Amino acid sequence: MSRTVVRRFDETDRADLHELFGRAGEGTPPDALWGHAESEAAVYLTPYADLQPDSLFLAVLDGELVGYLAGCLDNSALPSERERMARAIRMYRLPVRPAPAAFLARSMLDTARSALRGEPAPTELDDPRWPAHLHINLVRKARGTGLAATLMDHWFDRLRRAGSRGCYLQTLVENARAVRFFERMGFEKYGPTPRVPGIRHRGQRLHQQTMVWSP
Repeated sequence: MSRTVVRRFDETDRADLHELFGRAGEGTPPDALWGHAESEAAVYLTPYADLQPDSLFLAVLDGELVGYLAGCLDNSALPSERERMARAIRMYRLPVRPAPAAFLARSMLDTARSALRGEPAPTELDDPRWPAHLHINLVRKARGTGLAATLMDHWFDRLRRAGSRGCYLQTLVENARAVRFFERMGFEKYGPTPRVPGIRHRGQRLHQQTMVWSP
């Protein structure tokens, strides 16, 4: 029988967590972000370990780190995604790296096309009803083990203890499995579903899906 554990992040986990980041989410849309794991982690993982470590939960299967949930109780406690992305672009010189440069160029082209068509742009949710947010990721073999739900339960307990009004997350419309899971956990779809610049899955554009939860 497999042994599963969910626990809080510890500083000694940092190296293993960053290694996991490069593998988690495999097999789900999108195919990839911009192809540079270190800078991607600087946007979507490292700030949570640095600034919100008490809201970072790890999933362990038979002694192996296989997933994580990175939460933030209040969006104001972190730089915005746009700010984190701009910093990563500068720090890692992404415009001179072939894969990230191609992604950035495609993103700018997608953004320009959407603007010409009058389409809404993807944004972070800024609503006092849902001040918290989260990212969750597991490797393929950890899916279906119950670890994702246990990670979410730990996060919900943290939200309730903190007296949070609610939280939101953003996934992709095309990631139907994730959307169904979040709905089972009590999240509801919210707002428009704009096309996300840059990313592709099997050559197709993808759409942002915002979902919200209240205690």
